Amino acid sequence: MFRRFFLLFSILVVARAQDASRIDQIVQSYVSAKTFMGTVLVARASEVLLSKGYGMANLEWDIPNAPSTKFRLGSVTKQFTAASILLLEERGKLKVDDPVKKYMPDAPAAWDRVTITHLLTHTSGIPSFTGFPDYSQTEPFETTPEKLVARFRDKPLEFAPGEKWNYSNSGYVLLGYLIEKISGQSYASFVKENIFAPLGMQDSGYDSNFEIIRHRAAGYSPSKDGPRNAGFIHMSIPFSAGSLFSTTEDLLKWERGLFGGKVLSPRSLQKMTTPFLKDYAFGLSVRTTDGHKVIDHGGGIEGFNTHLAYYPEDQTTIIVLGNLNGPASEIAGKLGALTHGKPVTLTSERKEIAVPRKILEQYVGTYELQPKFNLVVTLEGDQLMTQATGQEKFPLFAESETRFFLKVVDAQVEFSGDHLILHQGGRDITAKRQ
Repeated sequence: MFRRFFLLFSILVVARAQDASRIDQIVQSYVSAKTFMGTVLVARASEVLLSKGYGMANLEWDIPNAPSTKFRLGSVTKQFTAASILLLEERGKLKVDDPVKKYMPDAPAAWDRVTITHLLTHTSGIPSFTGFPDYSQTEPFETTPEKLVARFRDKPLEFAPGEKWNYSNSGYVLLGYLIEKISGQSYASFVKENIFAPLGMQDSGYDSNFEIIRHRAAGYSPSKDGPRNAGFIHMSIPFSAGSLFSTTEDLLKWERGLFGGKVLSPRSLQKMTTPFLKDYAFGLSVRTTDGHKVIDHGGGIEGFNTHLAYYPEDQTTIIVLGNLNGPASEIAGKLGALTHGKPVTLTSERKEIAVPRKILEQYVGTYELQPKFNLVVTLEGDQLMTQATGQEKFPLFAESETRFFLKVVDAQVEFSGDHLILHQGGRDITAKRQ
């Protein structure tokens, strides 16, 4: 009996060690390609499979990343904003089905039918101010929630509320404005007092351009000459749509607290994780990938890309925080596949073969991935090339007569008749030849 238990325990230990080794190998492939620096944590239930820093938190001082390093979260912030709204609802301060105008009497007439739920689910029709032509000129300058709302309050709606989905940072800025107005606290104080402090998230907060924040990573952007310091953004600009910072260790506390019933009531959590349109719920994407339900969200801001994913069926948490703009979501997708038994093939592990030109000629054409976004496939000599709308042209390398891969990004292209299937980031997009 004891020997059988010991053998089983030994097998489990070896399997976990192999999992951790392969997780590390996958992340290291991006580090070696100089596309990722940051911190990664993978946990299943109470067990942490891997928690490790990669690359540098500060290249100029050669300070390495570590699990305690703090990163800007970008749009991962949105789930904290959504949870704050639900906390206010639980306290009787608002209802998510209420119109915005109930709490903002001076709201424009165009917002008469816009509800808080519409803001939470990106279905309000309010255009995202980060897409305005003058946005880049305003990024460096301090602002207030009132002035942020003024940037988009008089813009026409893109569609009738609830009819379509379009990602809107304006909607989440407006949610932060409402949180402050209804609670009587600043957004930063409300989140700290009601979420971070109760969960023991001492290394999380609202980022600042001027305060001394210990163990904060510097942010970098890629260039043809290597990483460079990222552009400046005043942290009052992203506000409740993207202003928070945290660590992988703190975000694990958040996931365990949120899905362990320590933050919201079961009813509120159900609301937060029920998708409305385009698999989007309240500050979270809720979808099925490879047969597994995943609740996740990515983030991107100057110098940082992040991804936080939770698989409820086995309580798997995957956290990827990067301080070099790059493939955090792609890495998280690969780790999610790996931890759920799906084989992961790295670009460096793919074997290129030669395919006759006559076969390659059959694939030439323009394939529509989305309206106004095409993938153009051409043949230059015996080399198949692909170019997405507004992007550079890159070679495709064959691993079979119908399946090809790119080396610049982790993506594969499969041809079938007049269709092309793009496999990237754990998703498959089918496009028809025009």
